[in-house]
Amino acid sequence: MYFKNFREYLSWLYFQYLLITGIYVLEPWEKSIFNSILFSAIAMVVYTSYVFIPIHLRLALEFFHEIFGGQPESTMTLMN
Repeated sequence: MYFKNFREYLSWLYFQYLLITGIYVLEPWEKSIFNSILFSAIAMVVYTSYVFIPIHLRLALEFFHEIFGGQPESTMTLMN
């Protein structure tokens, strides 16, 4: 029973995708070209986010740490 409802939900989501993008009026070969371009663009955005966002976050944290009174690690003294 649960599987049938989940399958109906997925088909409803796919139908919504077809309606929102307007590709329900395209021929099958046009749909496949559109979908491959769309999903490759989404994959590139996800990959770029995965690679570059951590680098930018680390640089931003270092920048704000220096602005708000952080002491650079090389000048810190060790206390016994």
